[in-house]
Amino acid sequence: MQFTSAPLVAWGNAWLSGHVGLDDAVDAVERRSGPNLVGTVPAGNLPFDNDVPLRVALVQLRGLGLSMFRLALPTWGDPLGLVGPKELNQAAVEAREGVLIQLTDRQIGLVPTADRRGSSYVGVSWRPYPANDIAPQVPDLAEAERNLKLTVLRVTEALEGVDDVASFSSAVHRELGDLGNRGVPPLAHGYPPRAHRVATQAVRLGTVVALADPLGSRGLSAHQMAVRTEALRDLDAAVRRAYVAAHAAIIPPSYD
Repeated sequence: MQFTSAPLVAWGNAWLSGHVGLDDAVDAVERRSGPNLVGTVPAGNLPFDNDVPLRVALVQLRGLGLSMFRLALPTWGDPLGLVGPKELNQAAVEAREGVLIQLTDRQIGLVPTADRRGSSYVGVSWRPYPANDIAPQVPDLAEAERNLKLTVLRVTEALEGVDDVASFSSAVHRELGDLGNRGVPPLAHGYPPRAHRVATQAVRLGTVVALADPLGSRGLSAHQMAVRTEALRDLDAAVRRAYVAAHAAIIPPSYD
């Protein structure tokens, strides 16, 4: 499970909270996705033009009171982390991800797209959208972790005797086993251990969902296919909520 928006939220919040410097934050984001460029909001009066490098955009947004990054991982029928209006919601749902940034007097949504120029350049282009200036409805970390554990138990029970080959094949287990060796920690400095644990669990379980879907439902009855589809949908929803909650759990700065 990989989301372009997640590193920007994690390292952006770590920077805003004083746990890392700006250069470290930008470098961490761009190591994962390549160069990041930020556009302008129509009629939004942002102080830069299109295709501004991420480092420059963050400095200028900080001057507008940038105080928080929020992760959105919506799907059709489940606008997790979104606040409207319609144009932002539709773009983020189509991308299956996005970022909300809080400024002094407004909120802006950023939706990523792959930026490919020629055969060697691969980066990310962020298109900004005006966002309603309200906090999104997302679970807290403890609630999300509890829901994830309960959902795994329900899904495992539902799939017993239904999906022995498809979802929990040896390829899935091998993928999970390899994650610890080759995966990049999903969060940045300044997040509590619980958030790191929940984010890592969400990545692993999200991989199960991603690998299970292409394997299909070969040899299953219509009822078994319906059970399988519903179980994977429930697991995906719990994973996305856990991941969003973990990215919101940055430790505030200490002024002692």
